[in-house]
Amino acid sequence: MRKLLVMSFAIVALAGVNAWTQDAGSSQTDQKMSSAKAKLISISGTVSDDGKSLTADKDQKSWTVQNPETLKDHEGHHVRVRAHVYADKGEIHVMSVKMIGAAKKKE
Repeated sequence: MRKLLVMSFAIVALAGVNAWTQDAGSSQTDQKMSSAKAKLISISGTVSDDGKSLTADKDQKSWTVQNPETLKDHEGHHVRVRAHVYADKGEIHVMSVKMIGAAKKKE
């Protein structure tokens, strides 16, 4: 009886681990597929003071930056970014950053 109990516990534990790893893998796959669907474009604009958003020059649209660490040390600067655009969410995922001018002066 004890062997049966131990075997049952082992099977349940392994099934749980297997289900957990499959779920973790699918979320990574979903993220990669989502990135593949997003358009990679160039946007010129000004980085916010906190570095968490970018205001585009073209239409003054404010984009939330998914990975603000890429804009570190560019707060308030005029930059050109290459980014995957998620228009439905109003977000961008920055792939590269290039300074293109001096910071705008506050009035």
